[in-house]
Amino acid sequence: MQASRVARLAGSLGVAAVALFLAGPLFIQLGLIEPFTGFQIFLLGGLLGLLALASGVLGLFFTRPAAYREGRRRALVGTVLGALVTAAILMGARGGRGVPAINDITTNPDDPPAFASDPWKHGRDMRYPAGFTEQQRAGYPDLAPIVVPLPPAAALERVASLFASNGWVVTQKDPVSNTLTGTGTSRLFKFVDDIVVRVRPQDGGSVVDMRSKSRVGKGDMGANAARIRKLTAELKGAAS
Repeated sequence: MQASRVARLAGSLGVAAVALFLAGPLFIQLGLIEPFTGFQIFLLGGLLGLLALASGVLGLFFTRPAAYREGRRRALVGTVLGALVTAAILMGARGGRGVPAINDITTNPDDPPAFASDPWKHGRDMRYPAGFTEQQRAGYPDLAPIVVPLPPAAALERVASLFASNGWVVTQKDPVSNTLTGTGTSRLFKFVDDIVVRVRPQDGGSVVDMRSKSRVGKGDMGANAARIRKLTAELKGAAS
């Protein structure tokens, strides 16, 4: 019996989609490729998954006649694998739905904490982009300076402790200026975000400002804001 070309294509695309979808994160975890390269492989798997789903549905339609039944199994494989990969991509993207396409977030857009230099040593401009201010306010209106009833030195130590408990790495802590810099790394793709925290005295306590900036990409799927919210909640809870 003659097999439908679309059905054969769907099966091949489905297998390739799953392979790339899994290979990207796996190679990152094994340290074989850079995170952004692995993420691109992952996204390519997602694209192939979508194509597999579409061609699989067409393949199922084209293999209805008995003369083409040989390709129906391949069409079904492409449809199922394509649907699984597409569904996984869509579920993973839900957290970034509706957030602004920016990757540098702070508690204080009017006076953000400053990085002394590029921690990544790639010569990046580490100034907070002026164009992000309104987008951040619209997308993350809840983010604000963190007021705690602790003196600056104690607040800085509390921040450092929370960094450790969250798996974020402190790279420098300056008790003179009451600032702290560090990094946070995502689990799956190992994307690194640079973090700076500034503590200032205020009304017998302290006001803590945090800034979290991604090293790659234009958007961050809300990851930097989520990190700031986490520190905010934990810092206020620990200080209460």
